[in-house]
Amino acid sequence: MDRGTDAGTASGGGAGNGAVAESVAAGRIPLAVVVVDREGLVSHWSRGARRLFGTSKEEAVGRAAVDLLPVSGALPENDEITPYGAYTAYDGLGPDLEASLDGRLSYPAAGRARLSVPGRDRADVLWWAYPLVGPGQERLLVLAADADGARRDDADDAGDGEESAAVERIAPGFALHTDFPGSQDLARRLPEILPSMSVGESARIVGQVLELGYPVLEFSQNERVPVTPDWGVPRRTERKARRERAARAAESGEPLPPDFEDDGEDLEYAAVRERLEFLNEVSGRIGSSLDLSRTIVEVSKAVVPRFTDVAGTYLREQVVAGEGFPDGVPDTTTMWHRVAVEHTDEPGRWDDVVPVGEAMPFPAHTPFFQCMTTGEPVLVPRISEQMGHMIAAQFEKRDIRPLITGRSMLVVPLKARHVVLGFMILLRHPERVEFNDMDRVTGAELAARAGLVLDNARMYTYQENVAETLQDSMLPHIAPRMSGCDIATRYLPGTLLGRVGGDWFDSVKLPGSRTALVVGDVMGHGLNSAAMMGQLRTAVQTMAGLDLPPAQLLRNLDDLAQRLGEHYLATCLYAVYDPIASELQIANAGHIPPVLVRAEDGRSDLLDLPTGAPIGVGGVPFETVRVRVSPGDRLVMCTDGLVEVRGEDIGVGLATLCESAAHPAASMDDACDTIIRALAETFSKAGRGGRKDDVALLMARLGGIEPEDVATWGLVAEPIEVSRARDVVREQLHEWGLNSLADQAELMVSELVTNAVRHARSRRIELRVVRGDTLLCEVDDDDPTLPTMLSTGPYDEYGRGLRVVSRLAREWGTSRSASGKTVWFEMTLPRR
Repeated sequence: MDRGTDAGTASGGGAGNGAVAESVAAGRIPLAVVVVDREGLVSHWSRGARRLFGTSKEEAVGRAAVDLLPVSGALPENDEITPYGAYTAYDGLGPDLEASLDGRLSYPAAGRARLSVPGRDRADVLWWAYPLVGPGQERLLVLAADADGARRDDADDAGDGEESAAVERIAPGFALHTDFPGSQDLARRLPEILPSMSVGESARIVGQVLELGYPVLEFSQNERVPVTPDWGVPRRTERKARRERAARAAESGEPLPPDFEDDGEDLEYAAVRERLEFLNEVSGRIGSSLDLSRTIVEVSKAVVPRFTDVAGTYLREQVVAGEGFPDGVPDTTTMWHRVAVEHTDEPGRWDDVVPVGEAMPFPAHTPFFQCMTTGEPVLVPRISEQMGHMIAAQFEKRDIRPLITGRSMLVVPLKARHVVLGFMILLRHPERVEFNDMDRVTGAELAARAGLVLDNARMYTYQENVAETLQDSMLPHIAPRMSGCDIATRYLPGTLLGRVGGDWFDSVKLPGSRTALVVGDVMGHGLNSAAMMGQLRTAVQTMAGLDLPPAQLLRNLDDLAQRLGEHYLATCLYAVYDPIASELQIANAGHIPPVLVRAEDGRSDLLDLPTGAPIGVGGVPFETVRVRVSPGDRLVMCTDGLVEVRGEDIGVGLATLCESAAHPAASMDDACDTIIRALAETFSKAGRGGRKDDVALLMARLGGIEPEDVATWGLVAEPIEVSRARDVVREQLHEWGLNSLADQAELMVSELVTNAVRHARSRRIELRVVRGDTLLCEVDDDDPTLPTMLSTGPYDEYGRGLRVVSRLAREWGTSRSASGKTVWFEMTLPRR
């Protein structure tokens, strides 16, 4: 269906309409349904039409519609039609109906007319005419009702199985309902009105009816048929007479007639109201989500098919990527991404020629470039062959001309804060009325609203990306393999609106092939919590590098949190795994306990640890607990967001955590996913909904280091021990099959033992070599002073040892211990 800009619409301005509406009771009247084909012949004649016009279906089908619905013209001035309006003449409505029947009107029309009916006096009818656009033969749908029938409740007609109409109100916003007894959905029943239509084709008709701009076809016992009544709108002859009276008054200098200003609510104003209703409806359909992709689809679908037949949406690269606001005015190098194409053509017709996702610039001579640089709509009433060729030149190896030539085009900018984010290309079928200036205004307003919605989605996407970047930068990227253990982690934000939180995990490499495992949770959400988390995590890494005992580390962290601010609280679980001693040392600061899964029997238990107080409380002691472990055991540490939801006992989550952690899995990653999935299903079955808090999960498989991979020697602080150290290291590497590392390892061990001999106090030195993922060599002595690299001149006798180690080792370092210090280096093992 289609409509023109002067299509009649209820405007609400007719004199006496309110009183009339109140005086007419809702009832049922016979409804005539007539379909006219493209030859002007009747192709469908309902039983209601037979009763209203006195002609049988057999006599009507195939005859000229104008012969069956002859229009007699205007009623006499003294005819009384008070139940329907204050106007006493039908001036011009008869010709409108006749023009619709003859195909001279391409837009919906409605009104009242006096028809000649065989065997009766002239019939006073209400009528609606809807042009049909499409491949079928049907051209016009005409609905008509006896005006006198609305004055009574025809109960017999309402129940006899024929089409009937329930007149809800006869005033601005008039609605007409057709009642098909036993109907289930309009797509199945519409072929009864349009007999040559299949059920599938009827869906197309439904879409066309939607274009009228009124709410439309609803399924229940009453199918709603949209109408465009112009009762209450001054008639053409009245407007003409008023204009003539105004002209005469202007010539004679007399004042304007007192009723002249009432003419303001004419068809143009009614059309404006219709477009406002359309814009309000579109505004309600777009912006239901802050998801940029979904918003783009909503904007495109909102205008098809009601306002246009094809809608292509293009956005700038920065908008699609969710980046910052685009800078500068677009130019011929600006890339525009086609993000959506909606159309009413057959499926696939546009998809191959203009696929979604393609990016392209637009030359300066195109209407698209004019729109995006000026920020104003561009109207092309009809795309000529020349313009079609010009536009098609941009599409390499694709001929777009058959899709666009002859169509009416409107290009509208999508703007926000005076910056063009993109534009929409709107096209109408050649059979449909062209875009006009009112459509240009409507399209501009539509684009302004859509641009605001898109910008909101873009800003949300941008802020979400910033939040994710911030969170990712604060969370460590932990290697899956540490010395003696494998590690897997998961971080899940709590909600889409709070992607930045205070949960964190970490692992820190310690001397002696040990690994520190950390999980913490700053209370609260947002940037403040994330900033606090970043400070605490950095502090933990620094203090872990000092090889502090777990309880002492938490004590220092608590002091730091109090210095940062009294409002910051956090829980933390700190564990140190020694793969050589097969031992865990753990301290807890108000955190939920970890789960230890035993490899021997698959049993999983929460470790019984002193709870401790959260970090930031102050004045509370922390305690380190030692736990014996075996190779293959798994340690699971998490934040409370995984096991606790509002309204549910945390014991349920902890029990599920223990049970799911014990399930065998093909990999560590699969084991983490199993835990998260099990907790989500548990809370879902309990009706607790989704989690709202962040989740940090760390799982470590404690592989251990076998005794035969560790060699230890005690040395005394005598120069002769340097030579012995070189010999035992070379011999051990030969035993391990690492002869290729012997020369460099021997040299570096010599330098470290020399320094220890020179600075040891009690003259006790320990040398240890560990074969794991790397070759680790450590030298311990009782001097707490940490060595540093010195600047040396060509004639300096000392200071070059650590420079040699730094050049040859994969990694090296120093740390204080309880009895002194440790200096160590690592070498990469040769590939096997």
